[in-house]
Amino acid sequence: MFADTHLAAFRRDGCAVIADFVSAEQVVTLRQRIDELLRSFDPQNHPLTTFATGQSQRQQPDIHIGDQYFFDSADKTSFFLEEGAIDSSSGGRLTVEPHRAINKIGHGLHLTEPVFAELTHSAPVKDIAHGLGFRDPRVLQSMVICKQPGIGGAVPWHQDSTFLYTQPLSACGFWLALEDCTLDNGCLEFIPGSHLTTPVTKRFVRKHDDSGTEMISIAPDAGEARGTGGGVPIEVAAGSLVLIDGQVLHRSSHNYSAKSRWIYTFHIVEGTAGYDQRNWLQMPAGAELTKL
Repeated sequence: MFADTHLAAFRRDGCAVIADFVSAEQVVTLRQRIDELLRSFDPQNHPLTTFATGQSQRQQPDIHIGDQYFFDSADKTSFFLEEGAIDSSSGGRLTVEPHRAINKIGHGLHLTEPVFAELTHSAPVKDIAHGLGFRDPRVLQSMVICKQPGIGGAVPWHQDSTFLYTQPLSACGFWLALEDCTLDNGCLEFIPGSHLTTPVTKRFVRKHDDSGTEMISIAPDAGEARGTGGGVPIEVAAGSLVLIDGQVLHRSSHNYSAKSRWIYTFHIVEGTAGYDQRNWLQMPAGAELTKL
């Protein structure tokens, strides 16, 4: 399934697409579980934590999620809302039905949800990890991203290693389409080869007092190599897997369409690389990142 052509594309471009990575039946099973989770969401017993990565974060860089609910989500099934799903002028009232308000569910589905755990730890995933050169792959930040119709927020250009930083850099994303992903509903876009030309100059970390999160500089910024456009869309059918190098620049646009864009994604890092306490995602005391 993971062929030399995929490895060559990944090394050259920073992304590779494996069509039909899971069957149509597997997609149905995963979608059924997501629907159950979405319909179990009770806003009355939730801090109404949103996930802010778009325009509001650029205007106020420190508003990115940093509350305890976020920090505690590494090994749990937690719900994070679309910014557009909350009416701040009415004290936090939802503007859509609760199951339509969810931006993502995470960040420990590979630990808490059997159908996602089975997929994450499957033989094809392990084959890919070892084919990419991982010696001791560790799984983290597993989540469903819903990209809800009409309100699914944009995700600006970023590099995953900014958020999952190791020394040396090692993050790799596994991004599985559970619906057809097109430009209309906010598919991935990336800049081919940017993992070879754009260094990681920032880290998204916990503040020293754990009161929130912040972006810190770790190297001089080489300038806006990413520009304001130029991305290549990755339009894929349900069941396709996209591999994403931790240094490649990628984004997705707002979903203004009437269709959702459900995906399941998780990341791996090299277990022999340094993963320090400043990373936002930390396992509970006494636990370590999950071995693949």
